[in-house]
Order: sequence, then structure tokens, then C-alpha cells
Amino acid sequence: MKEMSRLLITLTLIAACAGLILSLVESATREPIKEQRRLQMLKALSAVLPEFDNSPDTDIVTLQKGVDKKGAPVEVVFYRARKADQLVGTAFKVIAPDGYTGNIEIMVGVDPEQQVNAIEILAHAETPGLGSKIEETWFKDLFKGKNLDNVDWRVKKDGGEFEQITGATISPRAIVTAVKKGLEFYRDNKAKILAEGGQQ
Repeated sequence: MKEMSRLLITLTLIAACAGLILSLVESATREPIKEQRRLQMLKALSAVLPEFDNSPDTDIVTLQKGVDKKGAPVEVVFYRARKADQLVGTAFKVIAPDGYTGNIEIMVGVDPEQQVNAIEILAHAETPGLGSKIEETWFKDLFKGKNLDNVDWRVKKDGGEFEQITGATISPRAIVTAVKKGLEFYRDNKAKILAEGGQQ
């Protein structure tokens, strides 16, 4: 009985020490992880926006786009870039749910005239060597200067103007559709997005 009690006490102490160590590690790494995520966000924003001198990751407007299958709100965050206090561009993330192997996350940057400044692929699981070519510069550059009125937002295989990737039409088609929908949401809510002060 004494052996059992001693074992329980020992296990309790070990568990308590392990919990304390995990708590200390989490506390010590929380801020560095948060800062690393912020730097990754700024890197993505810098890739799709013109040169800015503010912190677009804090100059934001959040709008509800709808609800998901579980009824939870789906929100879009708009990051506003400024230079000398003048708005030079806005960035927002879109998700193409119909990639070949699942979701494709894309950051889209637009200028004040609603033209695409650039896009950046944030995450995907497309086939290496085929669908993964969506990360290549030539493909991302297809979107530069495009708006809802100056191009047919379909891949060439569907009668549009966007080049597809040989052997991997599904991935480009998904991105073109997602970017177009993102631009439409931006257009429909432009007044709210660009309003001074914004909606946090």
C-alpha cells in the first residue's frame, strides 16, 4: 500500500512539473510566435501591395461575407496600405475551395482603381510539378493590371483569357474564380472598406 502511495505521489509530482514546464515554455514562446506570424503577414502584404509606410496589418477593416456550413460567420479582413497618409492599395485573402487537392489560399492586392496589383499563393496542396506551378511568377503575373471589366475571368480552355497550366487546368480555374469573387466582394463593399477609421 505504501509503495502504491509513493508511486502516486511521484507520478503526481512528475505531472505537475511537466505541466509547469509546458506552461513556462508556452509563455516564453507566445510573443515570438505572434511576432513571427506578423512578419509572415507583412511579407505577404509586401508581395501584393505597392510600397507603403504604414502597418497595413493593423490598418484593417473586417466584413462578414456570409456563413459557413455550420452557421458560423465567414469574415474577410481588408488590409489597407498607405504612403504619406494616402491610400495606395488594399489586400485581402481569398480561398479557392475547389483546387485539385483542396483549398488554395491566395492574398490579393488591389490599387484604389480596383485593379489587381499582384497575387501571392499563401498555401496549397496541389500536385508537385503540375498544380504547384501556380506558385511560379509567370502565372501570378497573369493577374497584374486585371479588373472586373478588362478581362474575361475564365481560363482559355473555358473561353476566357487566362493561361492554364498544361495538365493542370483545375488549379488555375479555381484561382481565377476565387480572385474574381474576391474582387466582386471588394467592389460591392468598397465604400465600407475605404471609409476612414474602418470597422475593426
